[in-house]
This record gives sequence, structure tokens and C-alpha cells, in this order.
Amino acid sequence: MVVWLALNVLIVSVAYLLGSIPPGYWAGKLLKGIDIREHGSGSTGATNVLRTLGKGPALAVLAIDILKGVGAILLSYLPHSLEAFYTLAPAGMDAVSGQPWLTSLAAMAALIGHSRSVFLNFTGGKSAAVSLGVLLAMNWIVGLGTLGVFLLVLAVSRIVSLSSMSAAIAVSVLMLVTQQPLPYILFAVAGGVYVILRHRSNIQRLLAGTEPRLGQKLPEVTPPA
Repeated sequence: MVVWLALNVLIVSVAYLLGSIPPGYWAGKLLKGIDIREHGSGSTGATNVLRTLGKGPALAVLAIDILKGVGAILLSYLPHSLEAFYTLAPAGMDAVSGQPWLTSLAAMAALIGHSRSVFLNFTGGKSAAVSLGVLLAMNWIVGLGTLGVFLLVLAVSRIVSLSSMSAAIAVSVLMLVTQQPLPYILFAVAGGVYVILRHRSNIQRLLAGTEPRLGQKLPEVTPPA
């Protein structure tokens, strides 16, 4: 029981560390010698990289952030293939019943890691790209459906933040429609709320009519404390 619990904690912790990897921050340092948190929206995500560094770095950061989410989920699947792992689990817990819970915890850890990176004094991005990677690995139908909602709203509005929040809301609906396990549905709700809360400043700008459209830039931000 203790060993089983320790292994679960280890997997979730590594998922958090994967999420914490900050390619946007590194891109700013390597390409321009800047702290990207001091520019644009202050986020380390691909959208702010696009505004600050350009399309190439933004695409690279987007790909890495998506892969971080995929990696966290693949990591959580490892015990599913190790039958001996579940001989250590509490009575009644097996790979079928236990894996969705572990996967959901690893998914949430990756989201938190991206936005509260241990490598960046617990700052980071908005967790949207990592969420996409997580969803594609959890259930590709839900992942592609979420991406479809994002692209549709983006095509109409040209506002990335609005598209990300719309996709965050759609995840819970897609999880229900595709009859995913309860842990996945709970993750969709919690993760969706978390992503929306990470967009608080964007919501304020949307209400004020000052949120930039795709390609537009924001005023410089005050450096984080």
C-alpha cells in the first residue's frame, strides 16, 4: 500500500515537472536575451511568444507545450502495463479502475506545472496548449473536438483568449457526450475552470474591448516580483 501510494505520488510529481518545463521563457532568453514575462501579456505561452518573438518560435513553443501534456498522460499509463504495480494497491483497486484516476491527477498536475512552474518562481502560461496535449492523449476524439471548437471561435473572433476559454468550456460537454470515465469528466470540469481562471486579465480586457486580436500586440507589462 505504501509503495503503491509512493509510486502514484512520484508519477504525478513527474507530470508536474514535465508541465513546468518553460520553452517560452527559454526561447526569449536564447533568441533575444529577454525575460518574456516582462513583455506582452507576461505569459510564457505560445501566444505571447508569437507577439514577442514571431511565428517560428511560437510554433516551436506550441509543439513543445502540447508534447508536455502528451508526455504527462503517457507517463500515467505506465502502471497500466505493469501488472505487479497493482499487486501493491489497496483491495479492489486494479488497472481498469485505477488508471483513469491516476491519469486525471497527472493531467491536472501538468496544467498546474505549466502555469505555476517550479523553474520560474511559480509563474508561467495559461495552460491552454498543455491542455490540448493532455486531451489528445487521454481521448483523441475529445482532443480533436476541443481543437475544433478553438479553431472555429478563432476563425470568427480572431481572439486567442476567447477561443481558449470556449474550448475549455467545450471539454466537459465532449467528455459527457463521448461517455468518458468519471475521473476524466471531473478533470474536464476542474481543468476547464482552471484555464478560464488563468485568463482573468484577458476577461477584463474582453469586457473593456481592449483584448488584442491575433497578430496585434499588447503594451509591455510590469515585470513579475
